Amino acid sequence: MIRRKRPAAGVCALLAALTAGLAFPAGAAAGEPTGQDAPKVNLVLDVSGSMRARDIDGRSRMAAAKQAFNEVLDATPEEVELGIRTLGADYAGDDRKEGCKDTAQLYPVGPLDRTEAKTAVATLVPTGWTPIGPALLKAADDLDGGEGSKRIVLISDGEDTCAPLDPCEVAREIAAKGIGLTIDTLGLVPNVKMSRQLSCIAEATGGTYTSVEHQDELTDRVNELVDRAAEPVVTPVATEGAGSCDRAPVLTSGLYTDREEFGQQRWYRVEVLPGQELRASVSVAADRAVRPDYGVLLRAVTVHGRETVRGEATGNGRTDVLSTGLRHPEPEREDGDGDKPAAEVVCLVVTNSFSADSGVKTTPGLPLELTIDVVEGPDGAGDVASFGLGRGWWLLGALILTGFLAGLVWGWLSRWRVAVWRTN
Repeated sequence: MIRRKRPAAGVCALLAALTAGLAFPAGAAAGEPTGQDAPKVNLVLDVSGSMRARDIDGRSRMAAAKQAFNEVLDATPEEVELGIRTLGADYAGDDRKEGCKDTAQLYPVGPLDRTEAKTAVATLVPTGWTPIGPALLKAADDLDGGEGSKRIVLISDGEDTCAPLDPCEVAREIAAKGIGLTIDTLGLVPNVKMSRQLSCIAEATGGTYTSVEHQDELTDRVNELVDRAAEPVVTPVATEGAGSCDRAPVLTSGLYTDREEFGQQRWYRVEVLPGQELRASVSVAADRAVRPDYGVLLRAVTVHGRETVRGEATGNGRTDVLSTGLRHPEPEREDGDGDKPAAEVVCLVVTNSFSADSGVKTTPGLPLELTIDVVEGPDGAGDVASFGLGRGWWLLGALILTGFLAGLVWGWLSRWRVAVWRTN
């Protein structure tokens, strides 16, 4: 699965609409929710000695992590079974072999007792080594069993110190088990080497990597990932876009994944009947080091090459995923012979402007996630935007009327007070 220059105002409004409107219909052919078991999340926290560093908003990394965990525990949905595992929390010696065994389950994965979990977190003191690989293996075992969503959230401030057990290989091994486990990683005040390792771990399981330099960023991101675990499990369908519309695969409503080379275009086709509306969104992830200025463009094009609508987003290096979306309504057509009108073929084309320095691998392509939803179009003018405001005209009108009445009342009161003052 697929993480800030700000998109144009129109795109922001569009994405808000997509957030409200992009839902998978019961008959979707791809990306169906699966699994009925409770979602499980295992928070894996680095408690190595380097967590003493005081470079997160003037506080130590450990203090920032503790506060973030307390806020996350308060906000965890009731249906989520949550656990906490540590690495480097107990062994303070110099024996590397012993240090690389230092991982323990601080709070078992299961129904959450917030008070007990907070008490356990409060006892943590930065101590030892950074055995990320061994901790991931144990964390995966903690989540064994069940068909619900499983997610590991790894928070670390340094790369693994237990080579030759490579954490990337460990993540690939976990992914190869086919247990549907996703690993998301967060790097505290990261350097290039650490970012590369944590990105590799996340990429191997379809997770995300986020760099964090402030405590509120840590809290928000962990909360987001825990909340995501509570959502229905959706299995994306792998597809392969083409270099032109006439060769593109035909997609129906659902969630799809693909890979896109740097600067490449990927084409897809969707059939839309008259009176229906196509809603599409795309996310492209930078799963390796890229140059800071980049963008993603999603366009809807007719088979004759005419663009009908587009969505675009740009980034400046502060986020690892760019997302944008669009809506393409297909108007009703008069059908004189009574036959069912034919579907319109809409070509979707995704373009990215990511670039990388020499030495950075360009293959495989960047992870791409595409959401397609074909729904019944709006019934009337009330659903159509008016100068970009849509139904917001009602609110604007109410505000204008309220302001007018308030002005009248204030003017009358002012004149009355002046008249009283002159009389006295």
